[in-house]
Amino acid sequence: MKYLLDTHALLWIVGNDQRLSDKVQALFLNTKNDFFLSVASLWEMAIKISLKKLEIGQDLEQFREEHIRGNDVQVINIRAEHIFPITDLPFHHRDPFDRLLVCQAMVEKMPIISKDPAFDAYPVKRIWQ
Repeated sequence: MKYLLDTHALLWIVGNDQRLSDKVQALFLNTKNDFFLSVASLWEMAIKISLKKLEIGQDLEQFREEHIRGNDVQVINIRAEHIFPITDLPFHHRDPFDRLLVCQAMVEKMPIISKDPAFDAYPVKRIWQ
């Protein structure tokens, strides 16, 4: 099955963070599953690193090589088809990165792996517990 990772889900997976749910950890360890990360998540990380709100212990390019490519997570680019649904998307969530993730999940027909219950207000499946 294909899954779209929210930014924090990726960070918690690669950091072996205790906040990561057992369900998500099991899904990630199952080699039959495919995981995707939006380029928007890389953009969000870059912004947070520049604002000193995120520390990943290496530069973002090295992080991509080691933790994203190294774990066979595929980066999904932002395409026009991902942007168009935003015009009709209700403002249950105001974070522009998360709103884009919702649209990418809708268009690509993938559940989102996220702890954030705000995704539940949208027509996407959220996986956490």
